[in-house]
Amino acid sequence: MSNSSSLSLDASQLSLLWEESCQEMSQTLSPLLINAWAKTSSLHQIEDFNGDKWLCTFACPSSFNALQFEKNLGPHTKSALEKKLGRPVELKFIFNLPTPPPDIKQSEEKKIPLSPTITKPSSPTSSSVLKTKTSPTNFNEGLFSPNTVSQTIIHRATTIARNLGLRPDFTFDTFAVSTSNEMAHVAAMSVAKSPGISYNPLFFYGGVGVGKTHLMQSIGNYILSKQPETKIIYCTGEEFTNSIIRAIQTKQALNFKDKFRTCEVLLIDDIQFIAGKTAVQEEFFHTFNALAKLNHQIVLTSDRPPHEISLLEDRLRSRFEAGLKIDIQQPSFELRSAILLTKAHAANLELPIEYAQTIASRIDSARKLEGIIMRLKSETQLKKRTIDQTLITEILADYQQKDYSNRRIHPKEVISAVANHYSIKQAIICGTKRQKEIALARHVAMFLLKSQLSLSYSEIGKIFSNRDHTTVLHAVNKINQALQKDQNLNQEVSAIKISILGGSS
Repeated sequence: MSNSSSLSLDASQLSLLWEESCQEMSQTLSPLLINAWAKTSSLHQIEDFNGDKWLCTFACPSSFNALQFEKNLGPHTKSALEKKLGRPVELKFIFNLPTPPPDIKQSEEKKIPLSPTITKPSSPTSSSVLKTKTSPTNFNEGLFSPNTVSQTIIHRATTIARNLGLRPDFTFDTFAVSTSNEMAHVAAMSVAKSPGISYNPLFFYGGVGVGKTHLMQSIGNYILSKQPETKIIYCTGEEFTNSIIRAIQTKQALNFKDKFRTCEVLLIDDIQFIAGKTAVQEEFFHTFNALAKLNHQIVLTSDRPPHEISLLEDRLRSRFEAGLKIDIQQPSFELRSAILLTKAHAANLELPIEYAQTIASRIDSARKLEGIIMRLKSETQLKKRTIDQTLITEILADYQQKDYSNRRIHPKEVISAVANHYSIKQAIICGTKRQKEIALARHVAMFLLKSQLSLSYSEIGKIFSNRDHTTVLHAVNKINQALQKDQNLNQEVSAIKISILGGSS
């Protein structure tokens, strides 16, 4: 190539030059190194450097990538490019600083532009070539600046967490707390700050969508944000089982034992899955003992407490119960509202509080609330719709129809759930007495039969001593209006709906 004081290459020529240089390096370096650090970066620009060198700028996907590029490929890259360009080469890196996890204070600017690792050349010598006066001794000052190192640590922790299967948005800062999960949150924070010391094992149990997995992954994300080198394993009970089966089939049992019995933090979701599987329970028993002996942290989740997990060996049950067991209840109306607002904020959605409360009054599961936020995001971004009462009503109708269409619910189940909640006999609710407490229970039952089972007003009237359809209409409208204002009634109706859906099909 030319040895002149200027070099002008377009993007395609730079790409070709870098491809040829990678081929040159692949003759002496591992393809793994080339693919990991060279081919994930691109040759961005070539400019004059002090009149006797070329300054080759590389665009890297992250600061961590830039550091690894410099460490593993720096000398080889210089050699390959010098061979192509016929002049000594210096390297420069630019990269996008990663966005910190939610539990780490972010910059006021939402997006940080490409940041050079050295001072940008200041005096142009031609339209396409810039001359720099940066001292070679300060060349990599930016690459190892406190800000860059800090961002690299954050990026590394986030990368490790993703590779482990941890969701970056499952942190303590994004976990809404109320009386139903306050103890679980405090215990999780304590374990995250002092693994293996506070509560071991820590056992969360509760129904679907109460936040068990969120808290468990928050522990893992928090530990990695402080100590990225911590050896953490996160898996489900099913994945643990499958790993054992594969290890036996491939005769890699020793590798499996070494992996699980030497980790510093073991997080297993849905541990009830191993019940009834003799070989799996045997291996987990020994894994548990090995980790406990080393004071390594164990965190487990289940849909029920240890004593209710059928076909679970007594020796495992006793070990699960030896630590701290916490029952996480279904979220209250207030908590569901807070969850919606938190998740909406994380998704950059402006969700008015009155709409959040409307959704929270109709949806009981935190997991479904997350689904609604995703639905709102897609409607506003892809279809350019505005978040208004029409959209909220439409989405709620879809969700409630799905909930109740998944099961064949008999009207008697609804009346039974209402009767149990208010401690009133079913016959009295369906009868003619008009005391205030009875009337409220009757109106709630009518509301649920209409809103959840879509019975006609006449059909509902027949169930309640052949009442006129206008009486039923009045009752349904009365409850509908009360739900917009009365939080206690919201909680009562939510609890009844949970009871109905939790019944046997």
